[in-house]
Amino acid sequence: MTKKSALQKARAAYQPKLPSALWGAVKAVEGEPTQSVADQEEIKALFPNTYGLPELTFEKDPKPAKVTTPFNVGVILSGGQAPGGHNVISGLFDGIKAINKECRLYGFLMGPGGLVDHQYIELTSSIIDEYRNTGGFDIIGSGRTKLEEVEQFEKGLEILRELNIKALVIIGGDDSNTNACVLAEYYKAHNAGVQVIGCPKTIDGDLKNDMIETSFGFDTATKVYSEVIGNIQRDCNSAKKYWHFIKLMGRSASHIALECALQVQPNYCIISEEVEAKNQTLDDIVSGIAAVVAKRAENGDNFGTVLIPEGLIEFIPAMKALIAELNDLLAHTPDFAAKSEDEQRSFVIANLKPENAKIFESLPKGVARQLTLDRDPHGNVQVSLIETEKLLSEMVGKKLADMKAAGKYVGKFAAQHHFFGYEGRCADPSNFDADYCYALGYNAAQLINCGATGYMSSVRNLTKPSVQWVAGGIPITMMMNMERRNGKMKPVIQKALVDLNGKPFKKFAEQRDEWALNTCYMYPGPIQYFGPAEVCDQPSRTLYYEQDGK
Repeated sequence: MTKKSALQKARAAYQPKLPSALWGAVKAVEGEPTQSVADQEEIKALFPNTYGLPELTFEKDPKPAKVTTPFNVGVILSGGQAPGGHNVISGLFDGIKAINKECRLYGFLMGPGGLVDHQYIELTSSIIDEYRNTGGFDIIGSGRTKLEEVEQFEKGLEILRELNIKALVIIGGDDSNTNACVLAEYYKAHNAGVQVIGCPKTIDGDLKNDMIETSFGFDTATKVYSEVIGNIQRDCNSAKKYWHFIKLMGRSASHIALECALQVQPNYCIISEEVEAKNQTLDDIVSGIAAVVAKRAENGDNFGTVLIPEGLIEFIPAMKALIAELNDLLAHTPDFAAKSEDEQRSFVIANLKPENAKIFESLPKGVARQLTLDRDPHGNVQVSLIETEKLLSEMVGKKLADMKAAGKYVGKFAAQHHFFGYEGRCADPSNFDADYCYALGYNAAQLINCGATGYMSSVRNLTKPSVQWVAGGIPITMMMNMERRNGKMKPVIQKALVDLNGKPFKKFAEQRDEWALNTCYMYPGPIQYFGPAEVCDQPSRTLYYEQDGK
């Protein structure tokens, strides 16, 4: 048996807090019918059985029904890991057992592929208790198999019927929950008798709206990154000789970079959405960083920190156009990988539009090649493989050399590089994420009990004490629009980008000039699990400014 650390033992005893609405028997209160955020006619046509459903809110039931007949539930962890996934499963387990102690929970192994391949285990109390309040997805593993084909739906249905499973809970991000919506529609259209419920997971923070205030894992991951950035900044301010270029996860939005900036107050932070809005070029970004380096050098400060969102390269308008055409080109060139490196480069240049071919040729060969490497499961370039932090520091170094030759820069420039991604995905959840995830799972059990399908578990009012959180469900179709994937238009959940008119960004924008020239570093330190609420239970700065902050 694996030994446990002192922290593991203490965390196992932590009892997550639930919204008061979920204490005891509940009833679902229907709101107004909903519609998708965009492309209403297309989405409605694709999801005729699960479109237009009402929002649901749970309230205490003063006249609880008799004990419900026991039912079985399946659960899948889908996509990349996020802190708190185990607590979603723990909350789901406790939730169905509270409805009827004879209910059973089955976990499909290694993601959606486990459903298709009939790989599963029954999750018993002895298993669940080993994983409460822990990080990672190792209780059943995760995977990125996409549920898109009728054959997959039918193979999944075979095992669901064999195990007499009433409902399937898919814990994942926007693409995983899109799959959940497709599956719910299929099973509803075929009267399969299986409900499908989603739970909002992604550390990137781009799965949110008015009803999904944040995805789980974002709080913990950004606190982990902010601790390490704070440590680097302390070292930076001690040695006073390095500029640290720090790339942070966040492929499609800059929520992580913005949240970390609000926590640590770096000298420079790039927000991809602002780059796109201002139509900035790569040279504009490099010039901006170089100007700050030069200005700090005038004060004798030849050190600093630069935060870079992982997906920056795709937000630079000219680069975005190039990557979009590359995605389409490679999606229709199945033998591309078989070509030699030189043949690949020549093929790409010959088949791109002239303006995009020119940009491609102008890039360092290493970066250009990174843009043509294997796509992710959705047909998109794997931006995490592009060493943007090294590209920017190299270009800043060249810019500063030119400035020095022109007598416009007098300092010294030496760079260090970091990429923080996996470090934050499997950390033990913060108290906020431990509570939030447990509530999401417990709430999903109530959605199953009230017969909902095609819904995402929703817990909101999250800056208030957990007893005041509002529990319910949101139709997944409400979050969807049409986007081009692998060269085809498909229904997907719309990603939430950083709102440049929102309070979090405005708060950042108000202070960044001071942070640039002065050394205003904050040192958040490690996540605290025990102690005063103001130290242990605070939500992210993003949530705080969005809902309560001035």
